[in-house]
Amino acid sequence: MARPEEKAQAMLNKWVRMRDESDPTSTLSRSLLHNQKRPHLASKCEHRADAERFRNQIIREISDKVAKIQNDGLGEHAIRDLNDGINKLIREKYHWNRRIRELGGKDYNREERRAMALAEQEGGDHAAQGLSLKGSGGYRYFGAAKDLPGVRELFARHAAKLTKRKRGDVYKYITPDYYGLRDEEDGVLLELESGLAKEGQKKLKECRDGYDVEVKQQQQHDVVSSQNALYATDESDGDSDDTTALENGIEAHIAVPSQEVVAQVLLQKKKEALLSRFA
Repeated sequence: MARPEEKAQAMLNKWVRMRDESDPTSTLSRSLLHNQKRPHLASKCEHRADAERFRNQIIREISDKVAKIQNDGLGEHAIRDLNDGINKLIREKYHWNRRIRELGGKDYNREERRAMALAEQEGGDHAAQGLSLKGSGGYRYFGAAKDLPGVRELFARHAAKLTKRKRGDVYKYITPDYYGLRDEEDGVLLELESGLAKEGQKKLKECRDGYDVEVKQQQQHDVVSSQNALYATDESDGDSDDTTALENGIEAHIAVPSQEVVAQVLLQKKKEALLSRFA
């Protein structure tokens, strides 16, 4: 009687095996698919059904590890290893979701983000999705990992930062007093402003009076200087006319001023007219 090895090499047995492998509904094909190892890179998978199966496999592994990490008696090292493994599987699931999208399947990444945002709004339990911090590369803590030494303090500091008031919260407590709209209601500001206004008016009046005195003094000085110049010109002109009359035999009865004196006298009269107009 032939041995099993010889039977397996028979042509009929080879054909039956090939037929079962090509039929996805056969028992052999299902067992081979179940025992097929998941590729290390999602890009090596060329069939969407295989990618969906590998994604479900990763989800089952994540669920098993999340259930195990709820036990606080595992020890710190075991809990850290489990938490690292869960985060590694989550990153791997993200790549498989992207590969499924490339093969024409659903966009699981978008659906998961939407479900997570909805769960945060409803304030549900974070045990399944884990807690994460901004700026930590998406690393999450599950189960007993949230109570590890250093992790609780990390989340406490993060919560303290979140509780700080933002710019919008500051604007909520701003009253009209901040903009000075109620400063005149108590009357203190009005009293101070009135005192300062009176003092400023007094100083302005003193400055104007001093300016008027200086202007009058300057006017008087100009009048005196012009008159002195006119008298000096009259005397000089009289002496010259007498000398000329004696020489020529003609006596001068009228003294004619020079052009400079006439210009000064006209300028003085214009100044007096302007001052009288605006006084």
